[in-house]
Amino acid sequence: MPPPGLKDVAARAGVSIKTVSNVVNGYVHVAARTRARVQEAIDALGYVPNVAARQLRSKRSGVIALAVPELQSPYFAEVAGLIVQAAERRSWTVLIDQTDGHAERERNLVAGLRRHAIDGLIFSPLALAGEDLARGGDTPMVLLGERVWHGPADHVAIDNTAAAAEATRHLYGLGRRGIAAIGAQDQPSAVTAHQRLAGYRAALAETGLPFDPRLVARVDRFHRADGAAAMAALLDRPRRPDAVFCFNDLLALGAIRTLLSRGVRVPQDVAVAGFDDIEDGRFSTPTLTTVAPDTARIAQLAVDLLAERLGDGPAAAGPPRELRVDHRLVVRESTVG
Repeated sequence: MPPPGLKDVAARAGVSIKTVSNVVNGYVHVAARTRARVQEAIDALGYVPNVAARQLRSKRSGVIALAVPELQSPYFAEVAGLIVQAAERRSWTVLIDQTDGHAERERNLVAGLRRHAIDGLIFSPLALAGEDLARGGDTPMVLLGERVWHGPADHVAIDNTAAAAEATRHLYGLGRRGIAAIGAQDQPSAVTAHQRLAGYRAALAETGLPFDPRLVARVDRFHRADGAAAMAALLDRPRRPDAVFCFNDLLALGAIRTLLSRGVRVPQDVAVAGFDDIEDGRFSTPTLTTVAPDTARIAQLAVDLLAERLGDGPAAAGPPRELRVDHRLVVRESTVG
């Protein structure tokens, strides 16, 4: 008995073969109820798409690439895992590369797209600007992060400035008036740090607190050791803070380690808030108050946008799109005990 095909699935679901094909190929413009009915028929019949035939027809390899600055970052590791899951639902394979934020590696990545059997790229650049990314030719690309806005490709990001301001206002609302910031960076490419510093400063202005540059600690990288060293420097200054907004959770965890080692209580003496909602912060002592980007939405949108660019619909050739994803403030023990 031959294995079930598209015609069998269509008959069982009561839809056209084209509709079944759209569901199997992951096209987004299918009603949720119809998609569920087709998926139920697929599961009941045990239908397995012929990936090789699909690739032959579409002239696609079924392989996309994902490039991020560093895989050891819990945030990027989580986003990468979610992108792999979203791609798997489309029967895509994801090749993952780490650029370390080096301009030459990012440039080589973009320049080499044509030489490899890669259908598209999801890319979080740190060094390259929009004009550099435009040299990737006609390979579809989706950008993540804050480095490039209104560039040559679709872009998915959160509002870092608004999120940082919300975290800072939370600390102010707890009665804290000496609110420090850890994570400032001077290099022009450090757009994430610039935006989060802007949000911090905006919240200070909104609440009537003066900006004190002595309460801003600069770092080379967003790692635990940098947060620990920055917190030590803040504690050694004449004006000690009673709250700290850290530009990511790793910085916050390092800061908490320094505070506790100095006998400073968290949050009684110094409240600490981070950014990213990594898993470590949910199990630290104390648990970490943080800004939680909707990483699942970021990953799904990135894959969906790439799929639309790879399709033959109107979105395939449309202008680049800027999409912002929601965030929320998750309040835990490091600010409220």
